[in-house]
Amino acid sequence: MEEQNNKNLILAMVLSAVVMIIWFIFFPPPEPPADQATPAPTAEVSAPAATTPAATTTDGATAPATSTEVAEAPRLTIDTPTLSGTISLAGARIDDLSLKTYRETLDPTSPEVRLLSPVGQEHPYYALMGWAPGAGTAAADLPDARTEWTIASGDQLAPGKPVVLTWANGKGLTFRREISVDEKFLFTVTDSVKNDGTAAATLYPYGVIARHGLPVMKSIFVVHEGMVRSADGKLEETRYKDIVKLDEVPAEQAAAELVSAESAGWIGFTDHYWMTALVPEQGKPFTEVTKHVASADIYQTEIRQPVQTVAPGAEITNRIQLFAGAKEWATIRAYDNSGAIPGFINSIDWGWFFFLTKPIFAVLHWLHGFIGNMGLSIIALTFFLKFLVLPLAYKSYVSMARMKELQPEMEALKERAGEDKQKLQREMMQLYKDKKVNPAAGCLPILIQIPIFFSLYKVIFVTIELRHAPFFGWLKDLSAPDPSSLYNLFGLLPWDAPVQGTLLHLIFIGVLPILLGITMWLQQKLNPAPADPVQQQIFAWMPWVFMFMLGGFASGLVVYWITNNTITFVQQYLIMWSHGKRPDIFGNIRSAKTARVEAKAKAAPANSPTPPVKKTGKK
Repeated sequence: MEEQNNKNLILAMVLSAVVMIIWFIFFPPPEPPADQATPAPTAEVSAPAATTPAATTTDGATAPATSTEVAEAPRLTIDTPTLSGTISLAGARIDDLSLKTYRETLDPTSPEVRLLSPVGQEHPYYALMGWAPGAGTAAADLPDARTEWTIASGDQLAPGKPVVLTWANGKGLTFRREISVDEKFLFTVTDSVKNDGTAAATLYPYGVIARHGLPVMKSIFVVHEGMVRSADGKLEETRYKDIVKLDEVPAEQAAAELVSAESAGWIGFTDHYWMTALVPEQGKPFTEVTKHVASADIYQTEIRQPVQTVAPGAEITNRIQLFAGAKEWATIRAYDNSGAIPGFINSIDWGWFFFLTKPIFAVLHWLHGFIGNMGLSIIALTFFLKFLVLPLAYKSYVSMARMKELQPEMEALKERAGEDKQKLQREMMQLYKDKKVNPAAGCLPILIQIPIFFSLYKVIFVTIELRHAPFFGWLKDLSAPDPSSLYNLFGLLPWDAPVQGTLLHLIFIGVLPILLGITMWLQQKLNPAPADPVQQQIFAWMPWVFMFMLGGFASGLVVYWITNNTITFVQQYLIMWSHGKRPDIFGNIRSAKTARVEAKAKAAPANSPTPPVKKTGKK
């Protein structure tokens, strides 16, 4: 049947395109290796240059601090339900932070995830807040990165227990800093400057997040790692390798990008699951800066607020917040909904299909709260998604069933038309019109499934809620591939499975990928094999190609695909049965084998060598 063959060819092309897309996502072209060498311990972030119109100086506001100065400075303890660490009084920097509720591996005794590290340790990563000099104010009159603050009150930072630090310049300016933290990951730094001198002081508040060297990255194609910012509702992301390529800004003495915001925004660095972000007072103008100091290999994100003048006898106050923690959907959403950090939910990398990934994860999160098991929640989500597209899927399967009913009439048309292809095409289109059949409807379920598949792929890889989320049995982490392997007969033999990411791991797949291949194969056997030998080969290999291709994917995604295949199989079986075409699965399996045998038999004479000719000796 010509049209049936065309339909099958379209399906084969779509499936092949899916395979290619998945391949390039899972095995993206290698990028040039980046230099991850950590700079010398004496390297230190320089404070922002004054770029506001009222500023007249470009001197740095902080002096370099050595690792020894940072290490020897007194420290304040941070202790919250989710965070532990210390604050160095050298610069009052938040530079030592670990996440209590997250471990580096599945082993409950493994170290806590460490987010921030001070200068002198591997991959220094920290936040500094302070004041930069404006016109007529000397940098030496302001606290800098090596200034040792004095504790005025509080000996430990905890929710509801802020600490207060002070420093006086000896010329009439007294600086007071109150640092508080909530139950989750948000620090609030409130700075005030009191002028007891005889001359006015001009200065402006800033915040800096600095990373020394390129951090260790997951380098997952669908995960953004680098700078992320929002300025008046506009979200922008820049990868580390692109930060280095920013245009040189002479005033910054670095590759930099400056963006002005009128009233709302935030900026920081995002990793796979963790993030730091500076949040200025909303409703006021400020400047967001992204830059790379090549001489020290330091990546910086900064917030600079307008210049302020503190008159003699007056006092000014400024507040800036620091988010430093895990990208938990509920936590980030709560900060966004409260108005504290507008648009903060977009700091999670939802991707191109954000209009699908956001609601899909919201439903998955709700199901997990109700069910309590993320694997079962994925299965329940699959049923929910299949229910949403059921009307369209039903029409597609009905159309496919009616196409099979028309097969005798189409064969008769083909005999009558003979070699006249145009006539055959006209009469077939008229037949479709008369019988109200859409020959392309069979492709719709696959076309619908592609964006849903990639949206869930994004959700599983990006959201921290899937990290280390167990299912049952051997499946301890739904964000990681199935750890079982044919190599040791799924744990029955006394040796370990191949390491994830190796060739052996891709070859000796686990239980879930095998189940995936079987469900795809059974779904395929609902219909007879296509008559065209090439299409037969494509469809015959497709389940097993997918089985190995998805073998290295997150097990949560494979659970979804297995569930989706099973539901689709049942749907299609029942719909075909309701139209009097009960699928003959075993018959289709036998006919496929027979077709392959016949194809080999037909090809054998053409491929056989020509038998030698016997010489009789006669001329």
